[in-house]
Amino acid sequence: MTTLDTVQELLRRIGEGDADRAAELFAEECDWLYNWPAEGHPAVPWIRPRSSRSDAADLFRALRKYHVPELNDTVVTRILVDGDDAVVFGQFTQTVAATGRPYTSAFALRLTVADGRIARYHIYEDSLAVARAHSEAATPDQQAS
Repeated sequence: MTTLDTVQELLRRIGEGDADRAAELFAEECDWLYNWPAEGHPAVPWIRPRSSRSDAADLFRALRKYHVPELNDTVVTRILVDGDDAVVFGQFTQTVAATGRPYTSAFALRLTVADGRIARYHIYEDSLAVARAHSEAATPDQQAS
C-alpha cells in the first residue's frame, strides 16, 4: 500500500470502531506524540506515553469507552502526502460518556509510514476543550466550548 492508502485505511478502520484492525497498521514500535503536557490530565486517562502497536489498540478502545460513539463525528478536510509522510487535517466532535458534554476540536495528525506500517503518530488537538469536557465540574463558560 502507498502512504495515502495506509492513511485512508487507518481512518476507515478507526471510523468503523475496529481498534484491533486499526492497530494492525502500526509498526511494533511507533513514535507517538500528543500536544498535551507530559503529565497528562486525570480526567483524560487515554492520554499517556505510548510506543507500540498494542498501545494503538488500547488508545482506540479507550476513545470508544470514554465517548458515545454514535454521537461522534469526524470530518477530514485534507490529507497531504510527501513520500512516507502524511498530514491529516480535520475536525472532530465527541460526546463524553461520563458527563454527556460534547466538544469539538480541529486536529492535525502527522503520520509516517515505513515498510507499510505507521511508524509515527503525532496528534495535535485542542487539549483544553478535551480536558474541560471530561472534567466533572465545568463552569458555565466552559460548557459552551
